[in-house]
Amino acid sequence: MTESPAPNIVECRNASFGYGERRILQDVSFTVPRGKVTALMGASGGGKTTVLRLVGGQVRAQQGQVLFDGKDVGRMDADGLFGIRRRMGMLFQFGALFTDLSVFDNVAFPLREHTSLPEALIRDIVLMKLQAVGLRGARDLMPSEVSGGMARRVALARAMALDPELMMYDEPFAGLDPISLGTAARLIRQLNDTLGITSIVVSHDLEETFRIADQVIVLANGKVAAQGTPKEVQGSVDPLVHQFVHAEPDGPVHFHYPGPSVAQDFGGGLQ
Repeated sequence: MTESPAPNIVECRNASFGYGERRILQDVSFTVPRGKVTALMGASGGGKTTVLRLVGGQVRAQQGQVLFDGKDVGRMDADGLFGIRRRMGMLFQFGALFTDLSVFDNVAFPLREHTSLPEALIRDIVLMKLQAVGLRGARDLMPSEVSGGMARRVALARAMALDPELMMYDEPFAGLDPISLGTAARLIRQLNDTLGITSIVVSHDLEETFRIADQVIVLANGKVAAQGTPKEVQGSVDPLVHQFVHAEPDGPVHFHYPGPSVAQDFGGGLQ
């Protein structure tokens, strides 16, 4: 009898991680339900991209656990990590296309690298993925010949080439004009629902992210400040969450990086 998949494709259990004495995440716990769009938000340096690295196994939690499909990523060997990464897609900030490959060959790359499919079938798959992002007609262009928004869509088609169960987006809206931004947000939501996948979106764009997300997780000062629906997070009375949602410069999220006092650095010369 086939076991039913766990309801949460990703689960973070009291996970902590840092570099040296600098703690990035401290005792962080949250879940990412299957088939939903989960937004990871918060101030810069709050650990959002680190969470993606923990899920993909690029770094390992120093305390606690990060589970993918019920399995502890931190305990996996190289073969185990390779296996789960084939079930994930990653859209890097600004796309990270191969500049010396055409649009077609960029999308074909993971298929050629990780499968033994014949070229005729690879061609059909690539064109279908490009059609899904509206760029089938741009197949022969080079990355230098497409706009920033188009490059992001090419990268999305490449990330979807192996039909991943989990898509992770690292700042997919950064640097996009309003039209391209709206197109990218709509694509994320449509592809998630049409393909039945799960998405984690790291973003600072409140309006578009709240529009497409099923749940929002706000990270701040190394901890989970809020987790809930967009409406619940927007209505939070927590001072830290309120500061982030309303873009207030002063509050629990500190502007100054921790360090010696002004008097210590300047010998009392500055007041």
